[in-house]
Amino acid sequence: MNAQPEGESRLPTALPVEPAPLDLDVTGMTCAACAARIQAVLGRLPGVRSAEVSFATGSARVRLDPAITGTEQVIAAVARAGYGASPASDDPLAAATAPGSLEAGNHRRRFIFAAVFTVPLLAQMIGMALGRHDLMLPAAVQFLLATPVQFLAAAPFYRGAFAALRGGGANMDVLVVLGTTIAWAWSTVAWLFGAHDQLYFESSATVIALVLLGKWMEARARARTGEAIAQLIALQPPRARVLRDGLERDEPVDRIAVGDRLAVRPGEAFPVDGVVESGESSADERMLTGESVPVGKGRGDTVRAGTLNGTGHLVVQATAVGRSTALAGIVRLVRDAQSSRAPVQRLADRVSGVFVPAVLAIATLTFLGWLGAGREPYAALLPALAVLVIACPCALGLATPAAMMVGIGEGSRAGILVRDAAALEHARDLDILVVDKTGTLTEGRPRVVEVRTFEGLPEEDLLRLAAALGGRSTHPLATAIAERASLPLPEVAGFESVTGAGLLGTVEGRSIALGRTDWLAQGRAVLPEGRQWPGADGRSWVGVAADGVALGAIALADTLRDDSRAAVAALRSSGIEVVMLSGDDPAVAERVAREAGIVRWRGRCDPAAKASEIRALQAAGHRVGMVGDGINDAPALAAANVGFAIGSGSGVALASADLTLLGSRLSQVVDAIDLSRATMARVRQNLAFAFGYNVLGIPLAAAGLLSPVIAGAAMAMSSVCVVANALALRRWSRRRQPARAYSTGRSRAPRPGDDR
Repeated sequence: MNAQPEGESRLPTALPVEPAPLDLDVTGMTCAACAARIQAVLGRLPGVRSAEVSFATGSARVRLDPAITGTEQVIAAVARAGYGASPASDDPLAAATAPGSLEAGNHRRRFIFAAVFTVPLLAQMIGMALGRHDLMLPAAVQFLLATPVQFLAAAPFYRGAFAALRGGGANMDVLVVLGTTIAWAWSTVAWLFGAHDQLYFESSATVIALVLLGKWMEARARARTGEAIAQLIALQPPRARVLRDGLERDEPVDRIAVGDRLAVRPGEAFPVDGVVESGESSADERMLTGESVPVGKGRGDTVRAGTLNGTGHLVVQATAVGRSTALAGIVRLVRDAQSSRAPVQRLADRVSGVFVPAVLAIATLTFLGWLGAGREPYAALLPALAVLVIACPCALGLATPAAMMVGIGEGSRAGILVRDAAALEHARDLDILVVDKTGTLTEGRPRVVEVRTFEGLPEEDLLRLAAALGGRSTHPLATAIAERASLPLPEVAGFESVTGAGLLGTVEGRSIALGRTDWLAQGRAVLPEGRQWPGADGRSWVGVAADGVALGAIALADTLRDDSRAAVAALRSSGIEVVMLSGDDPAVAERVAREAGIVRWRGRCDPAAKASEIRALQAAGHRVGMVGDGINDAPALAAANVGFAIGSGSGVALASADLTLLGSRLSQVVDAIDLSRATMARVRQNLAFAFGYNVLGIPLAAAGLLSPVIAGAAMAMSSVCVVANALALRRWSRRRQPARAYSTGRSRAPRPGDDR
């Protein structure tokens, strides 16, 4: 077989230890320029190797040397930049609020407050546009309505602008505060000096109200991008039934310890990872693996926290709890991936870093330009204000991370775990996929695929005799024969195992031999006239003899997974060539490649040769992905542009891969590449919209073709449009996997919401 046995002794013992990254929750960010500012500040700290700040998730990840700079210094640096920071919870299953949900509540309250005072001002503006000058409010009333909006509703903008300027930067708050304050101050001075035709109180108040509305809608949309994590966290039930002292007690799940025995009733979610101690049932694991068919569970089988028990009552012994469960690991991985930065984001980061200063310069030039053209100062002020208002960089900052967050979340629902955003971006460009054979294309264990009997002996009788001996052995081939035969099996006397050759014993009074055909041919079995042992055909043939006479032969092979051939065909139709590299015998490799529809393959390929083959393909200009499951696949997974690990594989393979396929199906590679292409299409659309919006909007505002009110409305909607376009990715899962009925005949465990 291709996969090598796992074991600590096979791993290097002196690997350098990489310090764990410092994860922070960051508050006070209002746009992408804030994230760029914090990232630059952190990057200048001594001992900091890298820093990634995400406006979309409100988080920062800092890799540093703790001997040089500690957590307190990092938090202090963020505070000096004008923002707040605190260590993120290290328990991925702790109750967490989705990104943007807290901000949504705050912005909603402030918007309602601003709207109450702004509606009368807006009504008079609409009335004047319709020729109803009788609706004009007295200047003093306009002042009294606009001032609470300017200094109470917009208070967070002032705090954010002050903090940004104190830290030596500028952000969206600076643009909003500068524009609206100038409009309010100009109007106040004009009122005091009797110039009632130069009042713009309605403009300043309306812009603030619209910005708050946009912030509220944006925060609500951002919260939806984090629903994947929220749904994963919600899979774990808050309480469990613990069996102690012969009694069943209902206790909080955080009080369960490893070794505790739990009772899990039909339809309930498993609260921890564990092993079934008694009972029989099935488990709906689709929420973790993407598999639609329930998995049978009995004594000794493993169950995972968050999966649903079927129709049986089980007693489970806890083997992992809290942050140690598989569910917690998945949540942690999804969070990390959603917070990571895709390479395509770098362009937006560079633009955002200089965007606000550039806008301030453009607004100043606009004001001076209109003055030079002979406009009155108040008339030159309006287009300058429109430039300040419309140029919010929020849409630009959200374009990439919003789409990535949704894409990574959708992948987790389909059993595709993404290590970081870069892997999801690179997967779309693959043109060659290298696959391992054993455990990847195939099931990873031998099965009986053909039975040939001599002299008319029924197949089941041959299998029964062979299985009687095979049931006494731990050899994989013997075990496969025992699993294939019908029960019950006859007793065996005088059992003997001949290492590397076969098994001997007495069954039902007959001397039975089971083993390699060449071993039986050495005087242990006489073939009937005209018969011969099968030749090498890429399968393992085991002969059976009774009392020195050959009875027949059994062919065993590691069979293809049921989806492998279809997955290979789907990859080929999408423009990706599949190449198989196997450490197995060339005859076996050829058979599997032929059955799977693979043209290019190679057998007897050791771990170093696999990695070398991948590097050769890369040197020829190909973008190469690798799918594997064993320790021997780790070097190739690391060498590939994108590594896909089968979720049932070894820990080393999983650690070396960029994407993990929890369902252990090759068809999930097809899904992962399709998800990558769909996600990057949304990213490109978002970036085109964000850049196009500013490229078009700023010149129109500078030319005097947009009023500050219209500019404010457009700015408010730009971020909402970007996030809404990203959320459209949620249709990918519905397109990928329509509702399917179970084909096993077993009833599905009820799920929350089924009664709705």
